[in-house]
Amino acid sequence: MSMVDNMVKNLEDLAQLADYSFLQTLNCDPDASTDGGDHHPREIFSGHYVPVNPTPIENPEYITHSQKFFKELGFSDALAQNPDFMRMFSGDLLDVPSPLRKKGWATGYALSIYGTEYYQQCPFGTGNGYGDGRAMSIFEGLINGKRWEMQLKGGGRTPYCRGADGRAVLRSSVREFLAQEQMNALGIPSSRSLSLYVSKSEKVSRPWFREHSYSKDPEVMIAESVAITTRVAPSFLRVGQIELFARRVRNNEHPKVMEELEKIVMHLIEREYAEVIDENLSNIEKVLLLAKAFRTRLTSLVANWIRVGYCQGNFNSDNCAAGGFTLDFGPFGFMDVYNPKYQPWTGGGEHFAFLNQPHAAKKNFHLFCKSLLPLLVSNKEAIGSLQAIDNDFFKEMQSQMTSMWASKLGLEAFDTELFRELEILMHQTTVDYTIFFRELSHIPNDIEPLKKSFYNDKIDTKLLEQWSEWLAKWQSSIAHSDKEELSKKMKVVNPKYTLREWFLVPAYQQADEGDYTLIKELQEVMNNPYDEQSQEIEQKYYRLKPSDLFAVAGVSHVSCSS
Repeated sequence: MSMVDNMVKNLEDLAQLADYSFLQTLNCDPDASTDGGDHHPREIFSGHYVPVNPTPIENPEYITHSQKFFKELGFSDALAQNPDFMRMFSGDLLDVPSPLRKKGWATGYALSIYGTEYYQQCPFGTGNGYGDGRAMSIFEGLINGKRWEMQLKGGGRTPYCRGADGRAVLRSSVREFLAQEQMNALGIPSSRSLSLYVSKSEKVSRPWFREHSYSKDPEVMIAESVAITTRVAPSFLRVGQIELFARRVRNNEHPKVMEELEKIVMHLIEREYAEVIDENLSNIEKVLLLAKAFRTRLTSLVANWIRVGYCQGNFNSDNCAAGGFTLDFGPFGFMDVYNPKYQPWTGGGEHFAFLNQPHAAKKNFHLFCKSLLPLLVSNKEAIGSLQAIDNDFFKEMQSQMTSMWASKLGLEAFDTELFRELEILMHQTTVDYTIFFRELSHIPNDIEPLKKSFYNDKIDTKLLEQWSEWLAKWQSSIAHSDKEELSKKMKVVNPKYTLREWFLVPAYQQADEGDYTLIKELQEVMNNPYDEQSQEIEQKYYRLKPSDLFAVAGVSHVSCSS
């Protein structure tokens, strides 16, 4: 049978791939409504999910889809504008063909910020109302041998909505759609983008900034178009989810607490770690291997974020995918000027800043291990092993980081002194992070090409001499390398194009006027971040941030994901 014959061309084809393991394996909230009309805030005391109907957006219009991901899934490009597909992925499940389900599902999770448990964000003060407030999964299935779950972002209210409207706006949807696909193109594990639809008539109010404002806090309420982007991942299980069930065990909240914790951890292993954890092992052995495997994935993930200048902004435990990939593109940012304290989100604080991300990851990993402890019952040896895995997090993180810095600099081994000298120079000079490392990847003979990355064009002679001295040291450390081969290797780890906020702003502003050209251009450019592209693209996207955009609200910093 040809690839064309196997292609998913309509919902009937998609329905044949459905396989809802999450719903079939785990517990439904026993208090859930039978009709899926669970759209008001309430406490959920037990169960792993709540069935809930999405709220369709009014008059949906196609903006774009990920052609790259459609191809990977074996979806026809025409499917994105198929009326039935558009209805389903803009929130209307009423007429989907069987065995597709006419209800979606939302999940609860706990909130911990930088390792500290929080309850006050829950309207009931108990933690039983915190979870997917505007995200709901509507499909799970096996596609080309891989399991994928599809989730609407902005699909309406759920019982976890905490009184909010359950909607996402066009601005945040464009940002998330483009960022997920670029993260994948950068070679970093991530949730993926499927489709993006906007309502031609429905708007909601959001706090935002006045034009050309420098405020750190939103100043006005603005009406924004409602949109739905569908994000796709092997699962949407988070550290905060495992944590929720462990907290319930600790507090002995209901008779099935241990069963629910064990079920969700085993389901996580099956969904995300089946290739590395043998199903015939005992549960205790599985738990220890899970902790080790997640540690490897998480340390690698964070080192790769730093490699490309990405800051998650809000790395709470509920924004930390237990599968070890990037999840929740809300207050994220790609760095312009190198700054270890770079933080794109005004509500984030230094604890989630650029070079603090390894520490934030360590906090999340500790909570993950703590949540697994009840499953080891009174097995002292296993508990000791888990604690050792937890304690060694930073050793592995450090190893990933030094390996990453070495690769960015084209070195066989990390050179502490060379790196420290570089950091000081980057600070003193005000250097563009992405452009500097890309220019260094050309193996320059002198510092002239590196000046392309300098924001300050009036640098004193002494500092320029220090740059020349550093470059000479660096050239000496790579003296035995084949320069052409080394340049190729460095260009594979130092991207030329990253999705900076000042590229995104005009894209979503034009989209609000019904012009989607810039979104599609950014898709193309950011899907090939390591490639040399046309001169026109280079002039537009490989340049320093304009000086008049620094510190501008909504461009240099964002206040919320909405």
